Amino acid sequence: MSEPYTPETTDRAAIDRFDGPTVVEFGTNWCGFCLRAEPLIDEAFEGHAGVRRIRVEDGSGRPLGRTFRVKLWPTLVFMRDGKEVARVVRPTAADEISRALGQITTPA
Repeated sequence: MSEPYTPETTDRAAIDRFDGPTVVEFGTNWCGFCLRAEPLIDEAFEGHAGVRRIRVEDGSGRPLGRTFRVKLWPTLVFMRDGKEVARVVRPTAADEISRALGQITTPA
């Protein structure tokens, strides 16, 4: 089971400096879409222990989600070396998340 979404603990500039694969996942702990997507996201992440995963509680007045233009939850932003490579919004299948993970874990 995933860790809960937590309030922002880092800013966009720090995330943009991360090396390697990173997924920034925006949502809330009470969001029905997020709760339904959680097992799909967890399944897709199996075997990807080397991918940094940041679960950010988003909402009104939370600036980090705005810098990523998040409008719906959950939104997963797939980054490699601080650059966005893919995005999945409200996933309905683990394979769409797995494909995006492949884009940040496969050498360019």
